[in-house]
Amino acid sequence: MDIGLERRYDRANPRGSCLPPARRYSRKGLFLAMTRKVMPFQYLVGLAARPVFCTIVLFAAIVGLVSTASAQASETVLYSFQGGSDGYVPVGSIAFDKAGNLYGATTYTSPCVTSFQCGSVYELSPPPQQGGAWTQTTLYTFQGHSKGDGGAPTGGLIQDAAGNLYGVTGYGGTGPCILLGTPTGCGAVYEMIRPAQPGGVWKEKVLYSFLGNQDGQFPFGDLVFDKQGNLYGATWFGGGKGDTCNSLYPYCGTIFQLSPPRTTHKGSAWTEKVLYSFQGLDAGDGGEPNGGLVFDESGNIYGTTSVGGSNVPLCNNGCGTAFELVRSPKGGPWTEQLLYSFLNYPDDDGARPNGNPILINGTFYGTTLGGGEDEVGTVFSLTPPPQNEGAWTETLIHVFTRGDDGASPSALIVGPDRKFYGSSGSGPSRYGLIYRMDPPKQKGDAWKFVTAYNFTGPPDGVYAVALKFGKNNTLYGTTSYGGTGSCNGGCGTVFEIAH
Repeated sequence: MDIGLERRYDRANPRGSCLPPARRYSRKGLFLAMTRKVMPFQYLVGLAARPVFCTIVLFAAIVGLVSTASAQASETVLYSFQGGSDGYVPVGSIAFDKAGNLYGATTYTSPCVTSFQCGSVYELSPPPQQGGAWTQTTLYTFQGHSKGDGGAPTGGLIQDAAGNLYGVTGYGGTGPCILLGTPTGCGAVYEMIRPAQPGGVWKEKVLYSFLGNQDGQFPFGDLVFDKQGNLYGATWFGGGKGDTCNSLYPYCGTIFQLSPPRTTHKGSAWTEKVLYSFQGLDAGDGGEPNGGLVFDESGNIYGTTSVGGSNVPLCNNGCGTAFELVRSPKGGPWTEQLLYSFLNYPDDDGARPNGNPILINGTFYGTTLGGGEDEVGTVFSLTPPPQNEGAWTETLIHVFTRGDDGASPSALIVGPDRKFYGSSGSGPSRYGLIYRMDPPKQKGDAWKFVTAYNFTGPPDGVYAVALKFGKNNTLYGTTSYGGTGSCNGGCGTVFEIAH
């Protein structure tokens, strides 16, 4: 459903106001996606692979007209994970090098003593001749906390100018965190160092082990570089503030910076700094920040939190926020500005935003896992106020219906045609789909939703979690499940779609 419902967020009136005025509607039903009454590791890593959110009773409203189209594209599964040493449940963003090789991470590998300490980084090399098979290579298998290594990747990979890869693991490292009596570590940031010669052995290096408490715990989502080569990311927990976010993991999360060593002396360490600690719902702040942060031209940081914000009905711990961290001009503390608190019912808004937002000409775009008329997610934009004074204005540009457009979307990417691309679960096939959002041709028109591909289930993929354009405008991605592997529901795939 493509609509133009606008809402402005005001700290003094956090429930917001709708234009036109909000109305009450009859109860629509119960959306049951997943409760947090599951094993915490399975919940958290499952969320990293295919986000779902807590049980919410939602109410719905008819707010617009459906505007969808379908144009099925040609999809090819490049690799099916088999659930062994090659890994299973791929997670986060993928990366390409100059030679066209594809890199990614998986949350699990087998055999593994515990789920907290495994996972892999892999490479897929294209065939020498078009139409041939891609070659999979496991570059590294994580060893976990007991070895002082990372464990269980919870974000994808980014690449520096030299072709080295960077990512995060939710557990592992040398930190003192304990979960349900088991030492797990607090998570880590790692680097995969590219060999000097093609075909050489990649080396893994833990750049930082989180410590929990005042420091971060459980890094989540993709990292990002600034122009100076510093790394930035988010941890869902830790930071020393807020106690309303999760009953098993302390505090409400952080945004952190990792700065490379100033010298090339062997043993020189990266330096970590917590830029902001979230305070959660009780303070009217966000909690459990998502990775995939984005910078504006001034170096300020924009992102989302999955919980916190306004104390509204039927969202445990709040429905999430969009925020900005403003850089101090003299190197002082960063300052948080809350751009928007998602409202869910009864305000016909989204709930539980994803990470990896998009910032174009000052407008903030993103997706939510829940909320909307059919309780299964939205695509939204946030427009800044004139002269940076006043409230940001939210517009819902698509509301998912659990029909031909699917449900619970993942993050968006921008295509070479400047259109948005994304994935959602469910859909006509029940296995998820890839979609495109075409912007309005003129002011006042609606965005157009176009289905690009419906997954068909094993041996095809199930539930896409990461998209990226490669050479020749070909769209690549991963799915959490599906393929030919022996895992229950499949072990996941890497695929391509001809644009």
